[in-house]
Amino acid sequence: MHYVIIVPAVIVGLFIIMGFRQIYEYQRGVVFRLGKYSGMKNPGLKWIIPFVDQMVKVDLRTIARDVPPQDIITMDNVTVQVNAVVFMRVMSPDKAVLEVDNYLYNTSQLAQTTLRSVLGQVELDDLLTKRDELNEQLQTILDADTDPWGVKVAKVEIKHVDLPNEMQRAMARQAEAERERRAKVIHADGEFQASKKLAEAAEVIQRQPSAIQLRYLQTLAEISTENSSTVVFPIPIDLLKGMLEKTD
Repeated sequence: MHYVIIVPAVIVGLFIIMGFRQIYEYQRGVVFRLGKYSGMKNPGLKWIIPFVDQMVKVDLRTIARDVPPQDIITMDNVTVQVNAVVFMRVMSPDKAVLEVDNYLYNTSQLAQTTLRSVLGQVELDDLLTKRDELNEQLQTILDADTDPWGVKVAKVEIKHVDLPNEMQRAMARQAEAERERRAKVIHADGEFQASKKLAEAAEVIQRQPSAIQLRYLQTLAEISTENSSTVVFPIPIDLLKGMLEKTD
């Protein structure tokens, strides 16, 4: 007689226990009843009807997915390998389950094709120097394409650009030539400024002949402070003549 009461109670208890599901704060539960969408469950300890309801948990945290290296031919016919990383998060859990079979895989595939399409329309120099603009363009395109899936692409970053060896050598030669050009320009500018100063000094000496005498005396004082034992310093006759005239 007791078995008649205990067995159904145990079955009912197991039935109730089997229906409990724990949902974390960063998750949402998409519930299907007999294969039909019936709503979402918020975080906490939730109960669904066992064998009737099925629940799919969707992570709402930001997810980073690597885009494998892609062979890209730029607009100026240079073949490079480019990889990137995509940061995304689910905004509508029901769409992420109902509208696409695997939103992570599909977003990754979409990122690969978009990367090849966008970067194939730019030149190599722009690819290397305008990454911020290209990242923003990639993010805008991917975000628009994944919006029907309830997925928000927050950011796209180009991680690395692999150049062919011959292109690396050519760029190194170009950079070296550019540095040499800048050095020559700086040297020429220095020579030009020095010539201007010398011209100004010549004008001063021409107006004041005694200035050249003071300059000779200053040079003698500088030489005398050195450790030289013998110094041969030519003195113009005009300098002595001027001094002798003043003593007379």
